Amino acid sequence: MLSASAMARRLWLTLPAIVLSIPPAHAQSAANALPPVVVETAGQRPKPVAKPRIRWSATGRPSARPAARVAAAARSQAVPVPATTVRANLNQAPAGQTQTTVDRSQFENRPSFSVGDALRDSPGISVKQGNGPRDIGISIRGSNARNGFGIRNLVIFEDGFPVTQPDGLSRSDLIDPHAYAGIDVIRGPSSALYGNYATGGALNFRTRPGGTINGFEYGIDGGSFGYLNNYLAAGTKVGNFEASLFASDARGDGFIGNSWFNTQTVNFLATLQATPDDRFTVKIINNDLYTRLPIRSTLDQFNQNPYQQGCATFAGAAPGCATVSLFRNGASGIKDTLTAEQAGLGRNDRRTIAGGRWEHDFDNQTTWRNQFVFDDRNISQPTGTTSAIGDYPSYNYMSDVTRRGEIFGMDSTTYFGGFYNTLNWSGDTRNVMPGGNATLGSLVSNVQGEHTNYGLRAREELKLNPALTAIAGIGWENTHLKGTNNVYGSNPSLTTADRQFQNTAPELALLYKVNSDWLLRARVASGYGTPQVGNMFILADGKFGNNTQLNPQRNVGYDLGVDWTPNTAIKVSLTGFYEFFRDELVSQATPANALNSSYMFNAPRSEHRGVELLADWRIYAGWRATVAYTYLDQVYTEYTEDLTGGGNTFSFNRAGNKIPGISPNELTARLSYDELSGSLRGLGAFVEVQWKDSFYMDNANLLKAPGYELVNLNVHYSTDLLSDYFKAVNVYVEVRNLFDKTYIASANNLGNSVTGAGVQGLLSSVTIYAGSPRAFIAGMKVAFK
Repeated sequence: MLSASAMARRLWLTLPAIVLSIPPAHAQSAANALPPVVVETAGQRPKPVAKPRIRWSATGRPSARPAARVAAAARSQAVPVPATTVRANLNQAPAGQTQTTVDRSQFENRPSFSVGDALRDSPGISVKQGNGPRDIGISIRGSNARNGFGIRNLVIFEDGFPVTQPDGLSRSDLIDPHAYAGIDVIRGPSSALYGNYATGGALNFRTRPGGTINGFEYGIDGGSFGYLNNYLAAGTKVGNFEASLFASDARGDGFIGNSWFNTQTVNFLATLQATPDDRFTVKIINNDLYTRLPIRSTLDQFNQNPYQQGCATFAGAAPGCATVSLFRNGASGIKDTLTAEQAGLGRNDRRTIAGGRWEHDFDNQTTWRNQFVFDDRNISQPTGTTSAIGDYPSYNYMSDVTRRGEIFGMDSTTYFGGFYNTLNWSGDTRNVMPGGNATLGSLVSNVQGEHTNYGLRAREELKLNPALTAIAGIGWENTHLKGTNNVYGSNPSLTTADRQFQNTAPELALLYKVNSDWLLRARVASGYGTPQVGNMFILADGKFGNNTQLNPQRNVGYDLGVDWTPNTAIKVSLTGFYEFFRDELVSQATPANALNSSYMFNAPRSEHRGVELLADWRIYAGWRATVAYTYLDQVYTEYTEDLTGGGNTFSFNRAGNKIPGISPNELTARLSYDELSGSLRGLGAFVEVQWKDSFYMDNANLLKAPGYELVNLNVHYSTDLLSDYFKAVNVYVEVRNLFDKTYIASANNLGNSVTGAGVQGLLSSVTIYAGSPRAFIAGMKVAFK
């Protein structure tokens, strides 16, 4: 009897032979990007038929001529079908999913500095400031709210290419919202299609197709705290070739002490329709980041000095300055206390992603897709007492077949695919020592790791009748974690980890279209996420040690939703969800000046439940109101935490406690007006309110981070130009945090302490970044022919 892994390898090797056995016939178009979808489509995609095929244009709308005639004409003239002809890709726009599309029109007329400025328009989304200007923590249904940096527990794509590395880490440093046509937000456990780490869902960023740019555009944003962003977009479509290029240079002084930054991004997408049956797509992203980094504050320090002003040096520093203690000789012994500015803390990182995709149509109904991505993350991060230094190259390959046709007279979409991805690296941790400019001291540890995933996915979407669609899918995956942690210094040690995990994720969904106004959705799906190699070598006190007992987290979620679209002026979507977690991976901050900033543990059982509401109402000509609201209630249902104090160990039952880091209520509401005619056509304005409720910061639920309400005000103007050289101009001015509220933009989870008498407290730990005070930003964009 073959083992599961041996069977997977055999299926993987025979997949090309299976595909090649399918007889060729007419051409079939395939996607190089996800077409725009209306809000909360829940998988309402064009009907896939073997009759005259509907081809999807780059704007996501069906072409006027039947695709069969287009393909036939192309063959008769020996001219390939234009490269912009694409169709919705099952792997990126799955039916039955709870999903929202944030369209470019929702963030085009504002100075969108980071991904958070765009994603707040989707329910289920929460964002928080990470370690850097654009390092934004993105959370879907609370999935990433507990992590100290980067993005975990969701999978991210750009134009269908993965930008999440095999160990589940994504970072948003490379995201400049000016580059995108839209963002698709898929909410809820989604490992059946997206595999490891899709416990919260997935995001797909879609860059602007070259044909829609058709020339080039230059833009500039600038404003408070020395912020300046120069960016360029260029695009073209010539015959069967289409390409777009985006580049930006953003820099600023920052509003917190020691937070100046300088970051450059290049984003390129090109597609060639080589034959009527073959399409080739190339994707390249590169981001260079240079930034200084403040130290996170305690709540008391935040209340005293939220923006860390007057903290140039420890001697004579203002009250509330956060500090770090560094070994004077870079290794051991006497320590000096320095501020972030004095030590020169920061990040110097590069991220390079290069991907290629080949799609081949075997017939009018069957498409084979092969995709390869190289993703290299190179880091130098002196962010506290230590600096992380390393190169993290990864490789991601996938191959799948999609067939659209009929089964027993019912419209059917069948999908089967396999994948393999791996990350192999060596990373050092070195002490930071006094001397300024992040002077490095001795080598503390070296981690060598390998993280490999491979597996299979299958899916069937069946339209049982004109009103009812059923979806069933399953994914199987093997994950192998292997690593060693060498600790140097006066107490050297060696810790090894070698773990393999097999996970299976089924999914079922039903869509029932009551009539043209109402769509009902029901879904049950599962997700899983394994630990990372680095998690297995860090203890609760921030020291290196053996934490190799960590298990994968698994969740099963139930969604019930309804979409109401009575006319083109009103769209309302309401979704309730209930998710059950086992071995949930929860991170918390370690004590101040610890070697490592975060510690990971398994909570045996927990429950996540909530409600997501999206409303879009075009009230009257030019007037529009939008609301995105999320309610989250997340609790431990089985978890006993052991704490040691005064030589005694105490056990505390956390069942019923709120999981820290989760804000129970979040809302973004906007009221806008745009002049649609007359001499003032193109002039508009909006007022926006953001509300984030207070939330607990520790497992014992002793301390809450205060909530906040912010008001933003925007005025914009856009117009077409009658010129031989200029096409359009767009200008805008925005005041953010209009009433100058002091608020917390990020608060990592705190660990609890206990006295010898069993009284619980909080570990003294730095955890908070303040949000921006009132800021004025203006921007202009000019489109050239």
